Amino acid sequence: MSTVITQAFFQHAVLAGTFIALACGLVGYFLVLRAQVFTGDALSHVAFTGAMAALAGGYDLRLGLFAATIGVGLLIGGLGRRGRADDVVIGSVFAWMLGLGAFFLTVYTTSRSGARGGAGTSVLFGSIFGLHGSQTTVAVAVAGAVCGVLLLIARPLLFATLDEAVAAARGVPVRLLGFGFLALVGACAGEATQAVGSLLLLGLLAAPAGAAIRLTDRPFRALALSAALAVGEMWGGLLLSAAAPKLPPSFAIMALAGAVHAATFLVRPAARTARPAVG
Repeated sequence: MSTVITQAFFQHAVLAGTFIALACGLVGYFLVLRAQVFTGDALSHVAFTGAMAALAGGYDLRLGLFAATIGVGLLIGGLGRRGRADDVVIGSVFAWMLGLGAFFLTVYTTSRSGARGGAGTSVLFGSIFGLHGSQTTVAVAVAGAVCGVLLLIARPLLFATLDEAVAAARGVPVRLLGFGFLALVGACAGEATQAVGSLLLLGLLAAPAGAAIRLTDRPFRALALSAALAVGEMWGGLLLSAAAPKLPPSFAIMALAGAVHAATFLVRPAARTARPAVG
């Protein structure tokens, strides 16, 4: 393993993975707190559809990833209430996107797969060990921007999440925050797809946040804990994959995230029913 961790591909994976996990941990906390996990699940499938559409058209898959996830995230918010979509809206978009994904996959595999035959698989399951220098730079920049914006709006977003009516009455732009948050979820989903794949993306968004919320009811402490858990699980998964080369990094990361979340039920088995106190 000592030989692997000195390789450029592993160092790129650690650098990009750290920032991606940090963004997922921060965004995922609010995603869970706002009961919008289904939105994250829908956007994970949107990421696949967007990437395949870009590849079918001969473009960089990242263009499709970000355009689709951010665009559909805003669409979902616009069809919902105050920037929050209900399950019927999300389910409808979900089904539509799955159909489009199947169509673009067929187009890509029958016309353009000769150049990048494994691209579809990498979108589904991630290819974090395949990131090169420029991709790592983009991943760090996008994830860093997502983290920065989320931290800037964290307090009003928390207020709008815990008591939407009172927040609106006090002048908090609830609807604008809802749209902004969904755009951040879309950007985070598009970036994280390159690390863990669209099929496993939801785990990186939901598992660390779910564990953090079970361990503390202090919102900003839980926010920090969610980010720390996500980064730790990313590092642990990459090290496990380096130690056992036949173990896919995306599986190792998700297995560790799932194990940590499951462990919180042993540490604190009682279900949490009350919303966290502000502070």
